[in-house]
Amino acid sequence: MKPRFAFVAAALAAALSTSSQEARSQERSCRSSDRVDTIEEMSDAIYACWKPPPGTAGMSLTLRFSLRRNGTLIGKPRATYADLGTDAQRSRAFVASILKALDEALPLPFSDSMGGAIAGRMLAPRFTATVEGAS
Repeated sequence: MKPRFAFVAAALAAALSTSSQEARSQERSCRSSDRVDTIEEMSDAIYACWKPPPGTAGMSLTLRFSLRRNGTLIGKPRATYADLGTDAQRSRAFVASILKALDEALPLPFSDSMGGAIAGRMLAPRFTATVEGAS
């Protein structure tokens, strides 16, 4: 692996898989046509489209997937971690909300440099619904 891509892969792992990503307000709107040029902008673009269902606070799911340079999905996302509680109906709604967010967010409008750097790299964002009433 070339040093530049090794750095990008390490940055992706650090930005997307080590910290829990919570639903939060972002400056970016869902389906924004603004170019995505950083890992943070890519995360914000996906999370801006995510609306966790009521009653799913504390649930968490990590997906693993790759994107093409044009911002489209390669294959199907796979769950690598899940903490979905005991209510099957809420669990299904939580997972469906995440898949819907990906469907709405993609394709991402990558800049040429970001598209080249991210293409085919494994991503592992964690979706965690915040505890209701917490700031």
